[in-house]
Amino acid sequence: MEIRLDDLTGPEVALLISEHTNNLAELSPPESTHALNLDKLRQPEITFWSAWEEGELLGCGALKDLGEQHGEIKSMRTSSAHLRKGVARRILEHITEEAKHRGFRRLSLETGSMHAFEPARRLYASFGFQYCEPFADYIPDPYSVFMTLELEPHQ
Repeated sequence: MEIRLDDLTGPEVALLISEHTNNLAELSPPESTHALNLDKLRQPEITFWSAWEEGELLGCGALKDLGEQHGEIKSMRTSSAHLRKGVARRILEHITEEAKHRGFRRLSLETGSMHAFEPARRLYASFGFQYCEPFADYIPDPYSVFMTLELEPHQ
């Protein structure tokens, strides 16, 4: 599996992000859906990666710089054809290492509270993420859970 810095211009990535935002819109009311579309992912504070194998897109993930050595995981998605193959774990490892290289002290995320998000919450917990209060501009929401991980930056 190759994880690449991605400029969000490829059709495969556009389709995966579209599937991601549409799926999340089906699971949560609009005010509780925090997925970013392609335009919002192209902001300077966001770095986006895609995972590939033999020319096939496996998944993606992004890191948003919130300032003050704090990063947010965004747009974690595995292609439906590649679920339960370790794709999300590898992308999360990559993002976590990148956050450490950048000197971040904390990495946080928002995910859904519903049953459909249980595999994601288990993955994050396996990395040491702990449940926390809303961060950045988030507010308490019954459809959201918030998790955070304290980091030791690379020297």
